[in-house]
Amino acid sequence: MIDADIWLVRVDFVFEFPRPTMPNVVYMEGFQCKPAKPLPQHFEEFVQSSGEHGVIIMSLGTLIAELPHDLADEIASAFAQLPQKVIWRYKGSRPSTLGNNTLLVDWMPQSDLLGHPKTKLFVAHGGTNGVQEAIYYGVPIIGLPLIFDQRDNLLRIKVRGAGKIVDFSTMNEDIFFQAIQKVLTEPSYRMNMQRLSRLHRDQPIKPMDNALFWIEFVMRHKSAAHLRTESYRMPWYSYHSVDVMLVLAGVVLIILFTFAAFIKCLCSACLKRKSKRD
Repeated sequence: MIDADIWLVRVDFVFEFPRPTMPNVVYMEGFQCKPAKPLPQHFEEFVQSSGEHGVIIMSLGTLIAELPHDLADEIASAFAQLPQKVIWRYKGSRPSTLGNNTLLVDWMPQSDLLGHPKTKLFVAHGGTNGVQEAIYYGVPIIGLPLIFDQRDNLLRIKVRGAGKIVDFSTMNEDIFFQAIQKVLTEPSYRMNMQRLSRLHRDQPIKPMDNALFWIEFVMRHKSAAHLRTESYRMPWYSYHSVDVMLVLAGVVLIILFTFAAFIKCLCSACLKRKSKRD
């Protein structure tokens, strides 16, 4: 792996924190994002029925099919209090507190819904796909992180003021409802996410085209060794500068021993002079 010519990394510095990087690392965040397509008719009708209030969509990804019944009821109850319509991708049993404004579905065109002008908020688990699509379309996020890199992804959104994180371990109906209300009513969340969207889209070349160029570059030249660091060929003690530290420590010890020997000789000479006088 460390001998790879090119690394294609699905992230960019609109989302990532600034850090040193190598010339063989190609950033391609949002390569899967495309302009939204028209929604299927039944989704479009439901979205349009939301009027001026708009729509909230919720999805916890493909790995989390359902939630504990009590937690699902808390979420459904919070949604039922909202004037917005809600599209919730959920495969568990129907929550007992589900409101008339909430549509449960097994599947939804997430990307196209995020790109719809009536979508106001995305309640998500924080997976890479969902976060990048939310950035691309400029939709603020309520994050419910569960596993893997989800909390890390959502922390980056929170730091940039484009969303909030709600912890499943302490969440109840009121906490969830208040988080939704805060993101919906505070304009800064949407403004910050739309700013991230503008920064992400303002690129000289599309992420997929950039990735294709570098893949073909490696194929044309049979490698890209000139972009690759050679540090992995170094012995561990050289890589971690152990040999340099040992040399420096040796020089310091030599100076200290020389100084100590000089002081010892000086003290001996002084003692001999004193003994002769006595």
